[in-house]
Amino acid sequence: MVVLSLTASGCVTVHGELEVVPTATRSEAAQALKDFTEAYNKADKAYDPALDAGRVTGALGEINQAGLKARGITTPGGNDQHRPLELTDAKFHVPKKAGWPRWFLVDADSNRDTDSGPRDNRWLIVFVKNSKDQLWEAAYLAILTNDEIPKFRTDKDGWAEPVAPDSAKTAVAPRDLSEEYSSYLQTGKPAHFAPGPHTTGWREKRAKDEKRPGLNTQFVDQPLDTGDYAPLGLATEDGGALVFFATRYFDRQTAAQGLRPKVSPDVKALMTGTLKNTLTKEWVSSQAVQVAPAGEAGPAVTIVGRLQGVTGAEGS
Repeated sequence: MVVLSLTASGCVTVHGELEVVPTATRSEAAQALKDFTEAYNKADKAYDPALDAGRVTGALGEINQAGLKARGITTPGGNDQHRPLELTDAKFHVPKKAGWPRWFLVDADSNRDTDSGPRDNRWLIVFVKNSKDQLWEAAYLAILTNDEIPKFRTDKDGWAEPVAPDSAKTAVAPRDLSEEYSSYLQTGKPAHFAPGPHTTGWREKRAKDEKRPGLNTQFVDQPLDTGDYAPLGLATEDGGALVFFATRYFDRQTAAQGLRPKVSPDVKALMTGTLKNTLTKEWVSSQAVQVAPAGEAGPAVTIVGRLQGVTGAEGS
């Protein structure tokens, strides 16, 4: 499948910083994107998580680091299929806010597809930092098509508008999304998520997986919404928001007597314990969602992108 922090509205006192200002200059944001891309390429070429550990955090960081660790074990010689990632035509959506943490969104074209027009894939990357001495780190990634990216609300100077975690202007407050999505996947409620592959489709797939002959699978979903995993939202022109949030989930496969769950090489590389008949995989999933304005008819939340990865495994 292809993969921040918000402060309450108003001024926040952090090290005496009360002024509402852009979270980064445009040149600073461009440099952060350049630094991330260079580190990402070095790490991907060598399959070495240490090479970009200082440039990723949160949901994206955990997925990225676990994936590189696994491939570094399964392919210790590095990535002989490496093709450098190129991110061009970058658009920077920088909000104005007070205090720390600070963050911004980059929307860039990648060389990972050959489409053009409305179906062209774009990489949306959220960068965050928690102090002036910290590096900008990428916390969320969503890969969306041009027609899936909304128009963001800006002020007269072109700065974006952040959405408070407890906002009453959106149909669902950003701070509630992780817990509500976790609940929805378990129970089907709350039912205000729009039908699609990451909602109704995923629940249907899980139901089928739970009943496979000779293999029982259980799923457990948990909110993941603090620190650099906290939700980020930018206001859109329609009065809603594009929000990024994360969840953690586990799938536990128990095989019938005399059988074992299948383990891919990448999962085996991350596995602890000894596999007898049960395999428990831990996943991090990050979502990009369009949240409708408060009071609008129709689905409150539409998931437009989801990136997930195995971050741990245990055999027993």
